[in-house]
Amino acid sequence: MLEFQLTRSQKPLDLAVLDSEQQPYGMQSMLKEGHKLLSGLDEAVLKNIDACKQLSKITRTSLGPNGMNKMVINHLEKLFVTTDAGTMVNELEVQHPAAKLLVLAARAQQEEVGDGVNLVVSFAGELLQNAEELIRMGLHPSEIIAGYSKAIVAGLEALEAIVEPNTKDVDMTNKDEAMKRLIPVVASKQYGQEEALCRLITEACIQVCPKNPVNFNVDNVRVTKLLGGGVFDSSVVPGMVLKADAVGSIKKAAKAKIAVFGAGVDLAATETKGTVLIKSAEQLESYAITEEAKIESLIKEVAASGATVIVSGGPVGEMALHFCERNKIMVLKIASKFELRRFCRTTGASSVVKLQRPTPDELGFADSISVEEIGGTRVTVIKNESGGNMIATVVIRGSTDSVLDDFERAVDDGVNAYKAACRDSRLVPGAGAAEIEVARRLQDLGSKETGLNQYAILKFAESLEIVPRILAENAGLNTLDVLSALHAAHASGNIHAGVDIEGTQSTKDDIWDLYITKFWALKLAADAVCTVLRVDQIIMAKQAGGPKPRTGPGDEDD
Repeated sequence: MLEFQLTRSQKPLDLAVLDSEQQPYGMQSMLKEGHKLLSGLDEAVLKNIDACKQLSKITRTSLGPNGMNKMVINHLEKLFVTTDAGTMVNELEVQHPAAKLLVLAARAQQEEVGDGVNLVVSFAGELLQNAEELIRMGLHPSEIIAGYSKAIVAGLEALEAIVEPNTKDVDMTNKDEAMKRLIPVVASKQYGQEEALCRLITEACIQVCPKNPVNFNVDNVRVTKLLGGGVFDSSVVPGMVLKADAVGSIKKAAKAKIAVFGAGVDLAATETKGTVLIKSAEQLESYAITEEAKIESLIKEVAASGATVIVSGGPVGEMALHFCERNKIMVLKIASKFELRRFCRTTGASSVVKLQRPTPDELGFADSISVEEIGGTRVTVIKNESGGNMIATVVIRGSTDSVLDDFERAVDDGVNAYKAACRDSRLVPGAGAAEIEVARRLQDLGSKETGLNQYAILKFAESLEIVPRILAENAGLNTLDVLSALHAAHASGNIHAGVDIEGTQSTKDDIWDLYITKFWALKLAADAVCTVLRVDQIIMAKQAGGPKPRTGPGDEDD
């Protein structure tokens, strides 16, 4: 009897255990099976901070003129050897959602200013590292966010207060003033060759600068990379340089009138398929003569319009080319529709869809079009030296493709900096001087603040010292000596004292940075950090099924 009672009492217990194993509870009962949930300080906040710190560690050693190169190989096995943080964060394919927030902030900086990406990522990483120390001390993330928000408002006010006088509303068509603003930008990418590159960039930018500099378009400065030679062999062409030869035997045209045909230079194919039944040799001959006569009449009409150059956006027929040669018309082929649009913009031509006689309004003009050989590469140079030119091309020479790509990135940053300076030409002290001065003013604010906010404000001020510290580290200098010399100089009233990367003197005070670059970098970094700190839970849905995509070489899609 006792045995029976024990058995009966055990049975509902087993069912209860079984039910608890089968029935999900808590978050599992709400979300689909296979999801992940990370919550709390240790699992969410600190893990997010750690991921962002790892990204910051990658980029910070590339900050400044003495920054180290990174070798990045993307999923298509393309090699990048560069110190440009914008290229790094775009090619690294960051997976962690919190680190992606820093990547988004870096991209926003790239689009807004075109320079200062490394400053955004490095400063954000330092802010998060200091926030981690405060969290471990016992502060709540919301208190840190409140302190950081207060600090960034005061910091941007302090940055504006140290703007160099008489640098607002500067004429950016003045070569010396433009060079002064571009040299620090290009020197951080190509130290030692910044003078030569800045001269090219400034010349190209001034050529295409509109009457209202605010409307400056970076797309109007093109870059053509040609292997061989060096930076000092580079040049600026007022017009376009196409990396292609002319189609026919005519290689030169002066005072050229240009007709552009987007669909190609050949007889248009019919919309429907047709069959021609030919019964004799005479019929075949008359059919061929008819086709030939049609093309000849079309080319003669183009020649009668005054056009001496035809530019085709599609295929060029053999027979059409033959009649172009007979009418002394030079033929160019531009396969890229974007390049064709730029060509139309620089020559003032309109792209005609059908092969027909262009009107005088549709014709473009160029001073000269010629095929030249530069470093073993045949290129077509379109020049418009008489003015009204909309596009300038920087022809860059270099020893390897990696070097040329890095030069191109430096030119791109320089052109973007020119555009930013056209909007706001104000300067602040460079080489870490602005950051040290803003940090000093924030420390004064933090020491007067009551409550827990003061800890976050002081940590924000401490984070700003990351810029002079990294500049000193990357130059192989003693960090403590450099920072103490900078603080001493700023305390005595020299707000222009920055890091001398050559180590010949304790401080340097003749380097300038654009105010707009610093403004957006500090603002975007602080916003990204506050967003990361506000996250207290990470909920990841189960990944979609299906086969994993192939990433190896030899994909059909590649």
